[in-house]
Amino acid sequence: MAGPLSVSLASYVKSSRTLTKWVTPIANWYADAAGYRKYGFKYDDLLVEERDDVQRALGRLTTREKYDRAFRLKRASQASVLHAPLPKEQWLSAEEDNRYLRPHVLEVAKEDAERKLWDTIKVSRK
Repeated sequence: MAGPLSVSLASYVKSSRTLTKWVTPIANWYADAAGYRKYGFKYDDLLVEERDDVQRALGRLTTREKYDRAFRLKRASQASVLHAPLPKEQWLSAEEDNRYLRPHVLEVAKEDAERKLWDTIKVSRK
């Protein structure tokens, strides 16, 4: 399925036990190999902020979520300046890596689709 964030087969994989059993270890390995958790990032911290839908979604975050995101970005920037990832105890675990921004981005995309539908509606007289 194509969505505002990318093509995703997640719903199909989750619907099949066998596929879930095979794909989950590979997905966990890939997330660890990507290395963003070593710098304290969550997956949604890596979304391109220049996109209009992501900008609008960022505006919908709670104050706490905005603060946490800014903290993660500053901490990762400092680690990058030092040319070393964070200490192992500060790495983000797979359980903590939740998609906090995705629901907002999907909601913005849904609103845009609805706005486009209403903007292109043709009114006719009977």
